[in-house]
Amino acid sequence: MGIYLNPGNENFVEITSAKIYVDKSMMIAVLDEIIRSSNKYICVSRPRRFGKTVNSNMLASYYSKGCDSRELFSKYKISQSPLFGKDLNKLNVIKIDVNSEYRNALDKDRLILKITKAIRLEMQQQFPELTFNEDDSVADGIVKIFAATGQQFVILMDEYDVLVRENVSDALFSQYLDLLNGLFKSDTVRPAIALAYLTGILPVIRDKVQSKLNNFREYTILDSGRLSEYLGFTESEVQELCKKYSIDFDDCRNWYDGYHLAWNENGTQKKCEIYNPESVVMSIETGKFAGFWGATSSYEVISDRIQQNFAGIKDDVIRMISGESVDVNVTSYKNTMKSFVTKSDVLTYLIHLGYLAYNDNDSTCKIPNKEVRQEWINALEADKDYSETNAIIKASKELLSETLAGNAEAVAASLDESHIHVTSNRSYNNEYALQSAIYLSFIYALNKYTCFRELTTGKGFADMVYVPLSKDLPALIIELKHNKCAQTALSQIKEKQYFDSLKNYSGNMLFVGINYDENTKKHDCKIEKLVKD
Repeated sequence: MGIYLNPGNENFVEITSAKIYVDKSMMIAVLDEIIRSSNKYICVSRPRRFGKTVNSNMLASYYSKGCDSRELFSKYKISQSPLFGKDLNKLNVIKIDVNSEYRNALDKDRLILKITKAIRLEMQQQFPELTFNEDDSVADGIVKIFAATGQQFVILMDEYDVLVRENVSDALFSQYLDLLNGLFKSDTVRPAIALAYLTGILPVIRDKVQSKLNNFREYTILDSGRLSEYLGFTESEVQELCKKYSIDFDDCRNWYDGYHLAWNENGTQKKCEIYNPESVVMSIETGKFAGFWGATSSYEVISDRIQQNFAGIKDDVIRMISGESVDVNVTSYKNTMKSFVTKSDVLTYLIHLGYLAYNDNDSTCKIPNKEVRQEWINALEADKDYSETNAIIKASKELLSETLAGNAEAVAASLDESHIHVTSNRSYNNEYALQSAIYLSFIYALNKYTCFRELTTGKGFADMVYVPLSKDLPALIIELKHNKCAQTALSQIKEKQYFDSLKNYSGNMLFVGINYDENTKKHDCKIEKLVKD
């Protein structure tokens, strides 16, 4: 058993011994169909804290000859697979955590030489009958072992892209490319590789790195394929956890959901909702909903990108803060930290980092959930170019108080201001823009309410319904009108009984009718209170 070559299963045992562990072992069944095939080279990219390292430790524990994990895996779903045990602890595994190695290296320019030397030493220890020379690369060692024993290798490289993200020296990067080239682009090494599994935050870098990894099948947040449900928690898994630990599922969904993945499997279109696992677990353990994922990074990631100020990006950011989706072309970004040419490149980068969610059906992106929205608000607060938008966001707390107090004039005045900042001249009179203006004005309300747009209610669709998280607050039913009057909107709420869908809600309600006059570019508002029996 070694550290790099044929590691033990201690890391995975520790993970599975935690209070909360979600079984993702059926991922191995997918890989069992790929292993030793022409598709055996895999690169999986996901945002931080979405389970990449957990799965790498799981694969190491399953395949490594350095441990006996049959009893460990016998209690998980993979034990029911017809291929269970076929490769269980029967392959040589080389596992490299590139991020950990980089962070711990005292002389970073000698990082690859250090890793190579450590793996070569373990090869000599585990295969004493063979001779390994000081100038042997990792690939050379693999070939020697395979030629002498016929034993194949699984290569697990976690956070493969860290040297790209850190903009390391040219000398170190050149050595890294040599390592990748030797392992993955050599016909001599290919027969010795049973499976190569790389993870990263960014997909394969489409400049210098692509030539070394162009034989890899990529599973990204944009196109996650059959591995979609194995990185991050699915909706059914979160529902089960919420039930087990008495957590409100709707609140959990509003805080941590928003990543919609779709793929084709055997001619069938499949979909799943993916939640941030780190945040869900922390929420259960602490008994509260908060921005746990954001606490592990910095909103400056957003700030640095939106400050590049590509044409149209400010309008798109404000629209997304207001709850809208915006168009994005995800095909041009080269997956690097430098090649930002258009706003779509910036948005695509932020999708890969998890700050935006992508919808493949209409090629749009949006802010996925409450947790991530707070990171965007933090970024805007620090950016002078968004000072007016930030002022509206800050004023939204007072606006909610005025609404609850029945101050219709304050609501209308706030909408006059926010409407300007969520629309271009071309879309100013668009009805959806009015809805976005309301969403922006009431953004603070999301701390106390769950917002539903175009909710099926009574005899039609209410434009916006805010359902309180606490019974101490009234529900808000908002109806919008265009070139009519606020009283008409208010009457429609009552005539179509939009409150009927809230019959299980025991609190009071506020009916809010809003009209927008496109000639005066002004709003008027009426608020009426309903006390339920």
